[in-house]
Amino acid sequence: MRVVRASHLGMCFGVRDAIAKVLRAGAREPLTVLGELVHNGTVLEQLAARGIQLRHEVAEVETPCVAITAHGASERRRAAVRERGLRVLDATCPIVRAAHRAVTALAAEGYHPVIVGTPNHVEVRGLTEDLDAFDVISTEEDVERLQPQRRFGVAAQTTQPIERVRQLGWLIRRRFPLSEVRVVETTVCVPTRLRQEAAGALAAMSDVVVVVGGARSNNTRELCATCRQHCERVFLVQGARDLRPEWFAGARVAGLTAGTSTPDAVVDSVEAAMQDIATRRVA
Repeated sequence: MRVVRASHLGMCFGVRDAIAKVLRAGAREPLTVLGELVHNGTVLEQLAARGIQLRHEVAEVETPCVAITAHGASERRRAAVRERGLRVLDATCPIVRAAHRAVTALAAEGYHPVIVGTPNHVEVRGLTEDLDAFDVISTEEDVERLQPQRRFGVAAQTTQPIERVRQLGWLIRRRFPLSEVRVVETTVCVPTRLRQEAAGALAAMSDVVVVVGGARSNNTRELCATCRQHCERVFLVQGARDLRPEWFAGARVAGLTAGTSTPDAVVDSVEAAMQDIATRRVA
């Protein structure tokens, strides 16, 4: 069995920068992250080992400084932190910040914001909490539930597949032919897009695909969905210990990809374990 890595996989620059920023700040003073910095258990364990706290509610914070996660936060949530006299450390991914600016601009220009994304996801909450009116959609059925608007401004959660954004934008135009529909594709993260494209190409040539990442990570789940369009055997693991030798029965090519919050060391350990399984099969 041959183990093949996707041409693009694993941790992106936004996640690397967020982790580095929080680790540096946590080494200087007590620090709390407001929510999960990234949706990856290994990273969260590393932060906890450095004494960095995680709290989901502002009222629970006991340190003088609070970090905003890579997924970003609304101005309303940031204001709640400052009202308690706490300092804000912003670890928001630059691409998420750009998505915030795009959504704010759409609303300011009189468009009704429509976010293509996962309802209640932390990033989507951050994009919408400051808006007076908005809709979040992810399916054709969601489009059917939209109310008529003179102008629709469509943006996306950064980890959404670009094809889904385009398709839902087209469906809105078809349903409301008299409305102006503006689709802002630039809110889709380029590193995520490259990983999705690479995952599809990898899955098309593989008998089995292993996706490494956190179970709560949206971009990791999207990688799995993309791979399943091309390969029947797709497995999500958080680490090497989750691998099962029987998954690879009869496989000639085993593909490996990983979500954007997955540390390099975790990807390497999964690859080594897959290589070990291949070696034992040959023996």
